[in-house]
Amino acid sequence: MNQKKLTKDQIQKIALSSIGFVALLYVYFSFFLGPLTRSRAAMEKQINDLQGRVATSKNEISKSANLEKQASAATARFAALKARSSEGAPIAWFPPRMKTFFAGHQIEKPVIRPESNGSFKQPELAEWVRYNWLFDLPQTDFVTLGMTLADLENTEPLLTISRLSISSIAQTPQFQQVSLTANVAILKR
Repeated sequence: MNQKKLTKDQIQKIALSSIGFVALLYVYFSFFLGPLTRSRAAMEKQINDLQGRVATSKNEISKSANLEKQASAATARFAALKARSSEGAPIAWFPPRMKTFFAGHQIEKPVIRPESNGSFKQPELAEWVRYNWLFDLPQTDFVTLGMTLADLENTEPLLTISRLSISSIAQTPQFQQVSLTANVAILKR
């Protein structure tokens, strides 16, 4: 068998080539692949951050769309509430409207008179005045009264009953005499 011995010059070339190859691998991994890996990690972090922001923005967009719907509904309700306040002094139009309401529920001869009025403390309600009205219903039965008061508070959204007094009538025990106080918010005109 013919074996050749490597010469000293060839061994030096192989050793230098090996050292050069190791140096090349070190340079490649340290100066080219390392920064590329760090850049990739930074980009992935930035992408994740931006995806989180996009998701938050989509959530905010849906919230703002919902808020716009609520605002338009509130504006429509506010316009409807403003329309419930007629022109002129409330003493001129509110008692007749209430008398008509009670007459529609078979409660005859209601007496409705103003007790007091005053402004609201909230600045956003500066255009409105709170009126307190006394209602005297001389003769009604309990069931009719209950349904009428429920219907009154449901059809008059700006009216709240603050005090209710029911007393029996000695001559006709099936009927009661009712006195109530109601607060009504009315637009200043």
